[in-house]
Amino acid sequence: MVTETWSVNPESPDTESIARAAEQLRSGNLVAFPTETVYGLGANALDAVAVERIFIAKGRPTRNPVIVHVIDAEAAREVAADWPNEADLLAERFWPGPLTLILSRRKEIPDIVTGGGPTVGVRVPAHPVALALLRAAGIPIAAPSANRSLQLSPTLAAHVAQSLGGRIPFILDGGPTSGGLESTVVRLGDGQPLLLRPGLLSPAEIEAVIGPLLRHTAHAPSNQEDPLPAPGMMSRHYAPSAPLEIHEDGSDRVYRLLESGVSVGWLTCKHDMPVIPGLFIRQLPDDAAGYASRLYAALHELDACNVSHIVVDMPPPSEDWLAVRDRLTRAAATEDNF
Repeated sequence: MVTETWSVNPESPDTESIARAAEQLRSGNLVAFPTETVYGLGANALDAVAVERIFIAKGRPTRNPVIVHVIDAEAAREVAADWPNEADLLAERFWPGPLTLILSRRKEIPDIVTGGGPTVGVRVPAHPVALALLRAAGIPIAAPSANRSLQLSPTLAAHVAQSLGGRIPFILDGGPTSGGLESTVVRLGDGQPLLLRPGLLSPAEIEAVIGPLLRHTAHAPSNQEDPLPAPGMMSRHYAPSAPLEIHEDGSDRVYRLLESGVSVGWLTCKHDMPVIPGLFIRQLPDDAAGYASRLYAALHELDACNVSHIVVDMPPPSEDWLAVRDRLTRAAATEDNF
């Protein structure tokens, strides 16, 4: 398969490219496109055969559900069987934006979208290209991140092409994504609202709108084939090609690895770092939002340097760093089950 890439203006996407991509989606094909979080791999969410192509291209376990992207809250109501008051409050405050709501699904949503589970994840993206595509297609778009399963999420069209080139037909190149991490995922309608995946919206921002939010504590299901409650919950996920290690201060580990003769990538917020042969440093911002926007791009860059190991200085334990710490912990994990 030849993968075509169509460039679009991220602020004012041209109607021709968007119309072509929308027609491909309506015809059952896959299209990768930018959102404000990461690039997504889209299919018609109402077409089970089309959505199955996402799982085949990514090598994604079928029990791992995908998020449905819609044009507005009214369209989200057509996906969900129930719409609690908290959904209204959160949609009004945060949509379009990086918030996914897990709600009871309508029967029209295919099992392949939900992993066979009783709920569906839905959000309204904020990126102009994503919104233009949804408007032109006139359908809900199922779209996980546009990369091979468990690997680094893409923040550039080039990342998509590197991971899925030859496996998908079309990529809309809208430049770099701004957020850099996936959406926050919150389950509603089954007791107290529950944070299933931390993301670009902090728990404090959500709690300011709907009150206390429970935090998810992962427990292995009795049956490893059971549907996962939300995307992004595999123990190992968001992982670069090189083994990744986390340390409170990675200095000693970096120098030990260099002494052993291997090349090392180092993610740190420190300044005035040394220039040493075999050491590839990516200095990230020391604020959570800035760090998140650069994290995946920096890991992609270190993979491109063919380093043998990646060492990361773990960010602070405060809640504004919760999503970053979640992604780093999963990237460093050695298991790929729930």
